[in-house]
Amino acid sequence: MNFSKLGIIIGREYLNKVKKKSFLIITFVAPVVFAALCILPSVIMMGAKEETRKVAVVDASGIVLPTLENTEVVAYYDFTGRNVDSLKTSLDAIGMDVVLAISPLDSVQRTVTAHTYSAKPLGIETSENIENRINDAVEAYRIDSYKIKDLDKIMSEVKSNIRLRSYTVDEAGKESISESGVYMVISMLLGMALYMFIALFCGMVMSSVIEEKSSRVVEVLVSSVKATELMFGKIIGVALVALTQFLLWILLTGAILAVAAGIVGRDKIASLTGGSDPTEMVQQMAPGVSVPGMDMTDLGALIPAADSTAVAADSTAVAEPTGVQAIFSTLGSLDYGTILIAFLLYFIFGYLRYASMFAAIGSAVENEADTQQLQIPVTIPLLLGFFIAIYAFKAPESQIVFWGSMIPFTSPIVMLARLPFGVPTWELILSVAILIATFALFAWISAKIYKVGILMYGKKSTFKDLWKWLKQK
Repeated sequence: MNFSKLGIIIGREYLNKVKKKSFLIITFVAPVVFAALCILPSVIMMGAKEETRKVAVVDASGIVLPTLENTEVVAYYDFTGRNVDSLKTSLDAIGMDVVLAISPLDSVQRTVTAHTYSAKPLGIETSENIENRINDAVEAYRIDSYKIKDLDKIMSEVKSNIRLRSYTVDEAGKESISESGVYMVISMLLGMALYMFIALFCGMVMSSVIEEKSSRVVEVLVSSVKATELMFGKIIGVALVALTQFLLWILLTGAILAVAAGIVGRDKIASLTGGSDPTEMVQQMAPGVSVPGMDMTDLGALIPAADSTAVAADSTAVAEPTGVQAIFSTLGSLDYGTILIAFLLYFIFGYLRYASMFAAIGSAVENEADTQQLQIPVTIPLLLGFFIAIYAFKAPESQIVFWGSMIPFTSPIVMLARLPFGVPTWELILSVAILIATFALFAWISAKIYKVGILMYGKKSTFKDLWKWLKQK
């Protein structure tokens, strides 16, 4: 292989891509989109708050109305004794939005039933507010019915709020806080990032090959350079474009967020979320997803403080870092050197292997519409690795995740998702070695197909054709 010619091809491919308007637009627009995705949830949460609903309460039980308190969402008004049927048909006349009808108290079941009537369906926040207040009232009534002195106080005191604090211990016995929620987020981000880049830029390689073949430019190029040099020059050139774009995205997104934070200010950002507990916000946005220990109600408290729920066993008890301190401690304990090196290795060899296969597919067709059938065997393993990586944080040592991080078709994505949870060195080395060996094999196969296919015209290629080209000497 002539490295001088290879360098010329790489430079040509790189400059052709970065000079395109589409590259410039995506490079500068994407950071704005990324920054907006970081800021918009808070803005949307502020704008999505319901207007205060006026609720006419008809309480036949006598236990609910005294416990109702007005909030920013709901304002309660006493209409006890009025006819419910009359009220619900004249909401506008009485200036109310909702009629809340509470049934007489069921002394046997010690409960009530409740119904609301309104012209428009209630929002979830209003419904939850009303429902919670009624449940509180019934619970208070039931506690009082036992006639036990200070029973409500006793019940509040027996409730526990234990937070599990996890530590990892290295061979030297050094302990480090490990928040599983942090590992989960990093795991998903790494896996998704690599999947996105491989899928995006391998597709770019294939499109570039098809474009040159359909325009007959490739016939001129292969008269001066070998087909394999052209293929690898194109692949490496696009890889450099990918790294350039990735670096610019990071720098520009970080700059936009820094400017936004400086203009808006931390207090304003906090007010956008309505002072909500971030843990509750996460659970509201993604029900069923638990982020242990994620209590960040005071993002400015970077000085370790004692957990309010902790009880000192003796005078020597030491305050443990909680909330954001634990998150920063977990982030500080990560082996960023290993993660960065692994990311580069898996990106380079994972991209090169898939890109060579996509280049071979591009050489076998004359337009992108004909690539669908040939792409299926290549894209299915890539998608499989993505799906395994998404759930790798649940059981990073499970068999399916382990083998997903070893099989070269899925290892670039799955192994990166496993890394934050700790991977034995031998597994990492073995996985990379298998990936490199597989890349060499598929690069050789793809080069043979590319060499023949790039000059084939007038016929829609099939797998049978690819096999014939592969067997040619």
